[in-house]
Amino acid sequence: MLGECKLNHSQEDVKSKYESQAEFLPEDMKPLFNQFFAGEHSQELLNEVFHLLKKYDLATADEQNTRNERLYLVLGMVQ
Repeated sequence: MLGECKLNHSQEDVKSKYESQAEFLPEDMKPLFNQFFAGEHSQELLNEVFHLLKKYDLATADEQNTRNERLYLVLGMVQ
């Protein structure tokens, strides 16, 4: 799955990564990200979302589907 990263990513890091990958993400996921960025989140959650977005555009369709499922789950929980 996703490699463990020792770096902690800020909300700004996550937002920047999201903006670089947004065109490759499902349209109906974008409002969920808007809600996500409106709130405060744990470091663990920020790191997870960052890594789900990292190199999303280079992932296979199967890998993107797997990441999408996890993103919908994570983003859906933080409303």
